[in-house]
Amino acid sequence: MPRFVRMYPRPRAAALTLAAALGLGGLATAGGALAADARTLPVTPQQRSLAQTTAARGIPEAELAPGAPDVYTVKTGDTLWSISGLYLRSPWRWPELWGMNLQDVRNPHLIYPGQRLTLDRQGGFARLRGGAAEEPPTVIVSPATRYETLKASAIPAIPPHLIEPFLAEPLIVDATTLDAAPHLLATSTERVMMSRGDRIYARSNTGAPPLLDDPGEPRLFRIFRNAVPLKDPETQRILAYEAQFLGRARLVRGEHESIDDGSGRKPEQIAATLEVTQSKEEIRAGDRLLPDPSRTFMSYVPHVSPEPIRGRIVSVYGSAVVNAAQNQIVVINRGTSDGVELGNVFGLFKDGGRLVDKTDPARPNVRLPDERNGLMMVFRPFENVSYALVLQIRDGVRVGDRFGPPQVD
Repeated sequence: MPRFVRMYPRPRAAALTLAAALGLGGLATAGGALAADARTLPVTPQQRSLAQTTAARGIPEAELAPGAPDVYTVKTGDTLWSISGLYLRSPWRWPELWGMNLQDVRNPHLIYPGQRLTLDRQGGFARLRGGAAEEPPTVIVSPATRYETLKASAIPAIPPHLIEPFLAEPLIVDATTLDAAPHLLATSTERVMMSRGDRIYARSNTGAPPLLDDPGEPRLFRIFRNAVPLKDPETQRILAYEAQFLGRARLVRGEHESIDDGSGRKPEQIAATLEVTQSKEEIRAGDRLLPDPSRTFMSYVPHVSPEPIRGRIVSVYGSAVVNAAQNQIVVINRGTSDGVELGNVFGLFKDGGRLVDKTDPARPNVRLPDERNGLMMVFRPFENVSYALVLQIRDGVRVGDRFGPPQVD
C-alpha cells in the first residue's frame, strides 16, 4: 500500500505574509505594503498615517516593558496578549509595535509557534522583526494526504478556551426578534423534556412569519429560554436581551396546512417538525427558536479605539457571580453603534474615594483620584452591548463599574 506524506506549507511563505501584512523592518516597501493593506482595513486616514509612521519608526524605547527580550521564539500556548505584555508597558499598543494600527478580520496578523521575534532598537525607538518559523518535521501518514495550513496554527489573541462558548452560543436579541421567535410545543413521544435525537414540534407566534422549509429559508436553529433584559446602568434603558443557550435543532418539515380531504372542514395549520442535534441542557415546551447563524472565525489583535469610548459594566456572566475576576466575562453598555470593535482594550476603573484632610483646620472633604482597576478586551460586539474578557484585575469587577480608554499606571 502506498504511503502518503503530510504536506506543510513552507515557513518562508508565512514570513512573507507576515512581513507584507505587518510592514516589518528590513522591507524597503513597508510603507507601500501598508498602503496596499489599508484598502481592506477599516481605518481612518489618521489611523493609517499612524500605522505608516510606526512602521517606519517604531515606538519609543521608554514604552518597552522592563526586561523586554531582544530575541524571543514563539511557543505553543502563547497569545498575542501575552507576547504584548512581554514587550510593552501598554500591551494594547501591540499593533503600533508591529507597525500596523488595526486588525482586519479577514486578513489577520499571523504569528506562529517557532517563529523568532527580534527587537530592533535604533535611535531611541524600537520595533519587531519577524523571522521564519522552524521547519516542522515531515510526518508519514495513511491512507490519505492531509493538509494543514500554517494559518490554522497561528497563535490566538487571547486564550481561545475562555471565549469559545461565547463565540458560538451567546444569544443577544432585541425585543422585536424575541417576540417573533417560534416556540416549542412537545416531542413526538409527548415527553415534557427533550434531548438530542428527539423529534420536536414547534409553531410560529401569531402575526410572525411561519417556519417554512422552502429553499432559502433557515434550516438550522438555536434553542433558548429565559431572555433576560440587559439594562443600561446609567439610563435603565433595555439595551438587549441575553438568552440562555440550550441547544440546536434542524428543521425537518416546515409548518403547512392540512390537505383538503373533501369533508368540508377548514384546513388546519400543522406544526413544524424539527430534530434536536445538540442538547446542552434539558429542552422543554415553551422554549424558543432562532436561526443559527453561520460560524465566523475571527482573528484580531488588542488595540485601543481611535475615539475614546466610555461606559459601564452591565452584567457579570454567571448568575451566581457578583464580582468578575481575571479571565471572566462581562457585558458592557457599548456596542458597534458606539464604535466598539473586535479587539478593543479598555481600562476598568473604580471611583476614587473621599477622605477628610485632617492636616487642614477646615477639615475639607477631599475626593481622591479614580484608579484603574484592570483591563478588558472586547471579543464579541453586538449593536448595543459587547462581551469582554477581563485580562487583568486588582479587585473584583461589579455591575456599574466604569470603563474607558486604558491609561498607564
